[in-house]
Amino acid sequence: MGRGPRAWLHALGPGLITGAADDDPSGIVTYSQAGAAFGYGLAWSVVLTLPFMVAVQEISARLGRVTGGGLAAALKRHAPAPVLAAMVGLLVVANVINLGADIGAMAAVTKLLFGGSTQLYAPAIAVVCAAAEIWLAYRRYVQLLKWLTVSLLAYVALLFVVDVQWSAVLAGAFVPRLTLDRDALTTLVAVLGTTISPYLFFWQAAEEAEDELSEPDTRPLREHPRDAGREMRRIGFDTWSGMTFSNLVALSIVIGTAATLHAHGVTDIGSATDAAAALRPIAGPFAQVIFSAGIFGTGLLAVPTLAGSAAYAVGESLDWTVGLGRRAIEARAFYGAIAGATLVGAAIALSSLDPIKALFWSAVINGVVAAPLIAAMVVLGTLPSVMGGLVLPIWLRVLGWLSAILMACSTLAMLLI
Repeated sequence: MGRGPRAWLHALGPGLITGAADDDPSGIVTYSQAGAAFGYGLAWSVVLTLPFMVAVQEISARLGRVTGGGLAAALKRHAPAPVLAAMVGLLVVANVINLGADIGAMAAVTKLLFGGSTQLYAPAIAVVCAAAEIWLAYRRYVQLLKWLTVSLLAYVALLFVVDVQWSAVLAGAFVPRLTLDRDALTTLVAVLGTTISPYLFFWQAAEEAEDELSEPDTRPLREHPRDAGREMRRIGFDTWSGMTFSNLVALSIVIGTAATLHAHGVTDIGSATDAAAALRPIAGPFAQVIFSAGIFGTGLLAVPTLAGSAAYAVGESLDWTVGLGRRAIEARAFYGAIAGATLVGAAIALSSLDPIKALFWSAVINGVVAAPLIAAMVVLGTLPSVMGGLVLPIWLRVLGWLSAILMACSTLAMLLI
């Protein structure tokens, strides 16, 4: 990896896009609720997740770059078929529910800002997102996703238009405090579940494999390990940058809603639109516009990531031709899965399904999938038969296992509290 701003920008790719997509509209609901209900008190939970996010995403990125395939392809070769079917099936269900929530939130904030009908906005948003993913050239599409990450800076900008108690922020971010009541535990579990999500693992691994195919030497990295040092440094920089950016945005949402909503007695957020609407009388119309623009921008990132990761997982499991670098005629089933998942998500957004209950069960499903999937990724990453001479370093193995344990405990807590 070269030096200088241009080289650094060029090194940013799958990790940055994955990190930004993690702050999707449904994630914004979680962070807004944490800030509204508990003020700055749960800011530490966002800081805590960073090393685990980095470890899990770097493991998935290395698997994709080294093997030349996505996670489903690796699991298909090395895991029992029922395990693969269960993980992919649950992933697809959770992704489609999330798609419905995200498309619904984007339609709702569009209505909030411009009027009109969510019944029109939701299918229009779904069609635009699916069409862009299917018809834009891969390189141009990746550049578009990179630029869309800028929309998340709206939440950082929010901190400059509200009154923030920075001493309380520092205490909340670095001094863990947790009351052992149901609401606090539920919010903590939700924060963990929304920041470490299986669809992000599948997406980053698949995009690393996809990027490898666009290089002059298209072989998997294990077959030309002389480039490993440079590529691992790039993956590390990209992943750390993307996950740090993701957590900075999440922390900004917690701080912004704590400084406005919590400070004025608004402690219950039912949707991203509720948070945006509640900001207007407290922090002014500009704050509402900033918050709403962020929801729409991150939705444009998250919708294709959710649909794409589901399509990669299904396609690799069924030996389809997959890849956003493929023409639509070459990978019809793969692109059909993207379109189908997005349109089903739009149908969910238009249905009478309670979005909060849907997101809860989506989080439960993600948690059920995350722990065993992370464990499987660590095991695969330590096998020379999978990674050649590029097996995971010790620090990634340790953090990977700790992440799996954390997610297993998180899921158990979600089901019991």
